[in-house]
Amino acid sequence: MESQTYAIVDLETTGHSSQQGDRIIQIAIVLMKDWKVISTYTSFVNPGKKIPYFIQDLTHITDKEVHDAPPFEKQAQQIYELLQDTVFVAHNTDFDLPFLQAEFKRAGLPKWIGKHMDTVELSKILFPTAYSFKLQDITMELGIRLAHAHRADDDALATAYLLKACWEELLSLQLVTIEQLHQRSFRLKSDLSQLFLDAIHIKRKQPNNSESHLYYRDIALKKPMKNNKMESEKLHYPSSFKEKEKLFEEAFNTFEVRPDQFKMMDAVWQALVTKQEIMTEASTGIGKTLAYLIPSIIFAKKNHCTVGISTYTSHLLDQLLQEELPKAEAVLKTKVSTAIVKGMEHYVDIDRMCDLLQVKEDSYDENFTKMQMIVWLQGTETGDLGEITLSGGGQYFVDKIRRTQTTSETHHKSTYDFYLQALSNCRDADLVVTNHAMVLADLGREEPILEHLNGWILDEGHQFLQAATLRDEKIFSYTQWKYLFGQIGSTETHKIEHAFYLCMQEEDKIPLRQLFALELQFQDITKLFDHAIHRLLNQLPLQKGKHRQNKQSFLLTNIELTQPFGVEFSRKLTHWLNLAESITTTYLRYPDELSIKQQANLADWQYQLRELKIRLAEWDAIFLSHQENDTAWLEIDTRSMPGSLHIFKRPVRVEDSITNVLQSFRHKTGIVWTSGTLTVPNDRRFIANQLGLSENVPLYQFQAPKSYYDGASVYIVDDMPDIKKVTQTAYIESVAEAIVQTVLATEGRCFVLFTAQDMLRKTVELIQETGTLDDYMLFAQGMSSGSRMRLLKMFQRFEHSVLFGTNSFWEGVDVPGDALSAVIVVRLPFSSPEESFFKARAERMTSQGLNSFYKLSLPEAILRFKQGFGRLIRSSHDKGVFIVLDRRIETKSYGSEFIEALPDIPVKKVSLEHMVFELEDWYNKD
Repeated sequence: MESQTYAIVDLETTGHSSQQGDRIIQIAIVLMKDWKVISTYTSFVNPGKKIPYFIQDLTHITDKEVHDAPPFEKQAQQIYELLQDTVFVAHNTDFDLPFLQAEFKRAGLPKWIGKHMDTVELSKILFPTAYSFKLQDITMELGIRLAHAHRADDDALATAYLLKACWEELLSLQLVTIEQLHQRSFRLKSDLSQLFLDAIHIKRKQPNNSESHLYYRDIALKKPMKNNKMESEKLHYPSSFKEKEKLFEEAFNTFEVRPDQFKMMDAVWQALVTKQEIMTEASTGIGKTLAYLIPSIIFAKKNHCTVGISTYTSHLLDQLLQEELPKAEAVLKTKVSTAIVKGMEHYVDIDRMCDLLQVKEDSYDENFTKMQMIVWLQGTETGDLGEITLSGGGQYFVDKIRRTQTTSETHHKSTYDFYLQALSNCRDADLVVTNHAMVLADLGREEPILEHLNGWILDEGHQFLQAATLRDEKIFSYTQWKYLFGQIGSTETHKIEHAFYLCMQEEDKIPLRQLFALELQFQDITKLFDHAIHRLLNQLPLQKGKHRQNKQSFLLTNIELTQPFGVEFSRKLTHWLNLAESITTTYLRYPDELSIKQQANLADWQYQLRELKIRLAEWDAIFLSHQENDTAWLEIDTRSMPGSLHIFKRPVRVEDSITNVLQSFRHKTGIVWTSGTLTVPNDRRFIANQLGLSENVPLYQFQAPKSYYDGASVYIVDDMPDIKKVTQTAYIESVAEAIVQTVLATEGRCFVLFTAQDMLRKTVELIQETGTLDDYMLFAQGMSSGSRMRLLKMFQRFEHSVLFGTNSFWEGVDVPGDALSAVIVVRLPFSSPEESFFKARAERMTSQGLNSFYKLSLPEAILRFKQGFGRLIRSSHDKGVFIVLDRRIETKSYGSEFIEALPDIPVKKVSLEHMVFELEDWYNKD
């Protein structure tokens, strides 16, 4: 078989559309054969027009560089001939190939004919857990050198080596996995089937190496690792300061003694040994995670037991395992047996996955996601679906294969269960690492999974409140209901059109009378649903006129839905579900074998019925159940009614539910609440009281040495306008000017923290319109694509960048070193008085005779403010400025409490001009 030649192509252009006059400014072609680069072609191209400034900024290709370059027409014939008898490869062929074809046409050449391969599509299949598939991201993850992104020569070479890495990864897969990929590859957008076939031919000649894998229903799975407790030499707790210092100095080349870190270690150790409950507030710079990890590990190993550690987010969990745990092992010179466990729905249901793999006639998105899943299943050790990076179209498929209680009851045949494996690992681990949601859900079960643990560390303890609130939250989404009805039948004709229902109609096993009754009832409930929603919308006192807000919210106390439609809809849907399940059970009594397609249709039918049951329970909880502790509100966008309709129901207080789940551990094991923010200046027990903790639970505060903050300063800009005395437009103009001046003075590397998405968007748009920061990369939450963590990683990658964020960026974000120079606080982080959930909590306090501003609004704002400052200094070598643009911090009586909440660092009240001079002087000293 003759080796294939691949032509790996990359273009830099003046824009995205050749039809609208955009032209190539650089082209690079790398020819690869036998997975070796055999030749390269690269050239600048004179586009015959000015290169837009943002393209020059992105590519660093200027008008001067292309001025003497030949136009595309002069190079077209040579490029065309280079591509003959090759497979065209690009990182996103949907851009490069059509653009090049259009340029060939413009040069008078025929359309290029040949196969093409897209390395975006290929790498998504073969590296399904990669964080991002942008060329600079995926190459960095795979260790492929990309010197200058967005330069065609470097991009093409990096793409060539990415293609080679994909081939090597493909050959590392099990034969059965590659065969399944090949079967599904004919429905991909690019011509990858030959690549998979070539790999099959090679693998079939190799000896079968299956020692590391097992096979379950034709799926290759990595053999589970037994998580045995690791015996080590006897550990003892380092009681004295000197002992601790020696351990740390031996583990780290450069170690700075932090006395309060050692004090916190002692507090955690004593709590575990004496089975006490404590709270520890540890400022940034303490080394909080190591301060609880080391005593926890020693306690677990000495007592042959298990300690649980709970965090709030997956990011914090990953940080603990990947960064902090290895440090603790280095300090103690021991290996730690660790088990990670999350809620059941985080894990894949293997049997459900295998059932759906039997379906071959599926959409592109579903077929593609199945290919990703097949590869992922071969390599995953956890079965945690959060490991996979999915496109939007794949999310629905993944939701169908999540492990649930009902799926586990349905599939008794499964001999491989990631969730049960995770639980089994818990029993044999030194540390069990989980999240707050799992703790709350698990300890509330009749048979808790984590009840054997002998100690708890609840990190980011203040977030336990949010986790408890969200656990009990119920959400009604109009689009989710309509989508679910659409999966069962038609939302226009209201007829059942699900493939399994049609199958039951075709076979003479169920009386047609029962099937017609099921369809008639489906018509009733879908029409009643529409009627109930329209009745609800007609009750809403929507704002009208020129000054109305598009997005509006209403507390549900004055809006009725429960009678009669809420009760009637619930009753009819319950009856329909019972009838559907009864008919399905009757049908399955017959011994005839179901075809593979019928089995898959049955699995999907049962999945849709389960989803409807879940939605029905939410309906009843929101509309038919009223608890004194609950508040409910409705949100809608008047531009898309009823599609934007959402209704939320949450408990106003959660201390009782927190008490209930932790009560079984109190006085039997140590419980350590820890966080960087547990107190506010005038209310040390603000968080403790909300958590329902007794006054007997001591609260310890640990502070980093004053020298830790030597590189930090606080600036209050005192010539900003008062937002209440100027228009919002004028205020935003002043904010934009302050941001621009700060960014230019610090050369980027700035976080800008807002409290409202609307002001963020208007500020960023104004800055973009003026072009004053065109030399900088601007990443804006809610405007730039990607998750919070993706925006953060992109921000860290570019030296000249600015990140604009709202609520979620105020905490839980680490940017150590020079990647962050300034944090700009646009507004003090008070909750909006009109925000529905806050409003309900405030009204409850007022009804109890309490001042909701001083007891709720102010403490919460101060906590967020402290968290915002915590983003700035993440190590003793960091330096940066914390800039406050909100004048209330100096004009209001409560302003001093915000300052008091910060570490003891210089606070300067200056004009914007004066601050900029100081910043330029400070940052130029380096």
